[in-house]
Amino acid sequence: MRHRVLDLYSLDTPEKNPRILIIRRDNIGDLVCTTPLIQALREQLPNAYIAALVTRYNMAVMEGNPDIDALFSYTKAKHLGPGESALGIFWSRLVTIWNLRRQRFDWILLPGGPQRSAMRFARWIGAKKILIRDQEDTAGGSHHVEQCCHQLLRMGLQFETPSARLTPNPDAVAKIKSTLPSDWKVLPGPVITLHLSARKPSQRWAASKFAEITHKLHEALGAKFILLWSPGAADNPLHPGDDEKANEVLKVTISLPVQAVRTERLEDLIGALSLSDAIICSDGGAMHLAAALSKPMVCLFGDSDPEHWGPWKTHHRTLQKPSREVDDISAQEVTSALVDLLGKS
Repeated sequence: MRHRVLDLYSLDTPEKNPRILIIRRDNIGDLVCTTPLIQALREQLPNAYIAALVTRYNMAVMEGNPDIDALFSYTKAKHLGPGESALGIFWSRLVTIWNLRRQRFDWILLPGGPQRSAMRFARWIGAKKILIRDQEDTAGGSHHVEQCCHQLLRMGLQFETPSARLTPNPDAVAKIKSTLPSDWKVLPGPVITLHLSARKPSQRWAASKFAEITHKLHEALGAKFILLWSPGAADNPLHPGDDEKANEVLKVTISLPVQAVRTERLEDLIGALSLSDAIICSDGGAMHLAAALSKPMVCLFGDSDPEHWGPWKTHHRTLQKPSREVDDISAQEVTSALVDLLGKS
């Protein structure tokens, strides 16, 4: 089934001042990859009203974004916080939908595709035109950003693919910066961030290899390191974390300039990444955040497609083995890739 513009209006003459709502309820990286579309909308329709509806989980990606006029969020049931009830978040969601419905949007865009929940939100809120990313948008290119931005053509606008955009929270940046050792300011060598975590098992690199590249890069570049991971215990059923993995790396790098930063909030993760000179990470949300911050990086890909999900418009090296298992990538390959990348960028 093809999902096209759900209206009877012509696209030949786009409105000059339309009211546009973008709904993106996916993971962090998906929302980051939508910011080029939003930037292009703002550049081509400077007087448009542009709003975004996201989840509380990924909301920090859009906070401070200069291309939107309003940001709305809701909480998924699986992201309930302490003291929150399913009934309470359901009521809050209804209030948000009602407030958005009253705004009478001209366009609702679903760059995440025909997801049931997003389509239900779009129908409840209502708009003159609902545009859903579908197979037609693969004409924009192989990357997810290109396919999102192809929706511009279907709105009667020009096809553009700007860089991703991300605005770090100044307070979060200052907080993270204050935890870094004071002598780092005078020590030579780049600050390299190592992000240990990955949602998919095929994307997970061993703690021993992270420790090995830390020693190699300190010897080769005099590098200093920020260590990031998803906080929590590995057996947490809702939000499994990598506390044990981080401790394992820290034990064998105790003689090196390694600063562990526990990022309980997405704002803190963005702030820590913004203080880095380069990133080493697996495919995932942190990779897309770093790309939006224009950070050079070495990306480890397992069972995912670099052509579709690779870092967007930033200097990078992508490593992937025929086995599509990240753990088959050697520490020496990652070290060489980063040294080469920093030399050229």
